[in-house]
Amino acid sequence: MNWFILAFFSALFSAAAALSQKQVLKKLEAIDFSFLVSIIVFIISIPLLATIDPTKISSVSLIALFIKSLIGAGAFLCVMLAIKNLEISGALPLLALTPGFVAVFAFLFIAEDLKQMEIIGILLLIAGTYILEVKSNQKLFEPYAILIKSKFHRYVIGALLLFTISSIMDKVILKDYKLPPDSFLFFQHLYLALIFLAVIIFRGEKSKVVFNRLQENKELFAWIFIIAVLTFGYRWTQIEAVKIAPVALVLSVKRISVFFSTLIGGKIFKESGLLKKAIATAVIIAGTLLILRE
Repeated sequence: MNWFILAFFSALFSAAAALSQKQVLKKLEAIDFSFLVSIIVFIISIPLLATIDPTKISSVSLIALFIKSLIGAGAFLCVMLAIKNLEISGALPLLALTPGFVAVFAFLFIAEDLKQMEIIGILLLIAGTYILEVKSNQKLFEPYAILIKSKFHRYVIGALLLFTISSIMDKVILKDYKLPPDSFLFFQHLYLALIFLAVIIFRGEKSKVVFNRLQENKELFAWIFIIAVLTFGYRWTQIEAVKIAPVALVLSVKRISVFFSTLIGGKIFKESGLLKKAIATAVIIAGTLLILRE
């Protein structure tokens, strides 16, 4: 299949998952939701075992993937907390800042050069963030101060930092340790399921409520299952696209999901300032594309 079609479907699945998550998170705690989705996604991933070649898997790559999955679990939980507590049209565009964070961190910690287009892209990310957060009668740097001080915006910042580390580790695991993409996907889903299971066991009685609620509300479970299928879908189509085309091209197309989610989610949940948020999202995506292009 054509890589563009796969990447475009990844964007559609990702947008649909985000919109569904907002709806379900009104009724569930973020940690309980994350656990249920991770278990179902792992079950859906089991057929990938048939494609795995054990000779291409090293213990070092699996250990690195487990550490990466711990970071990824934290990032996923932060995203769910942000979606639950913030307007979806305000939270999701900020999560598109990840490539900018990766470029800056790679420059600071692993001595990768920042090219001219990447610098322009980072400036566009800063501008887009400002447009997204600025309100009338605010001082020049007040939007950034609010972004840092706001309790719920800290979940977004936490997710960005964790996704940045996770993205750099992805490069190492897939490129340096040469872990095949299908093996990467299966073991990542296994690790995420085990990590969230451990958290649920640790919480004990607090998490029993969610299972009682699911028994009473079968429609809620159906929505969680759909989200799990969409989550597996956008991860799998992205991996398949990356097998065919450069990762930068694939991620560029997938970023369209943020624009879809912002506009459609804003309409569905009747959020305010959609035109301004759409412009900010477009600027942020433009900056992301410039960075990924490099």
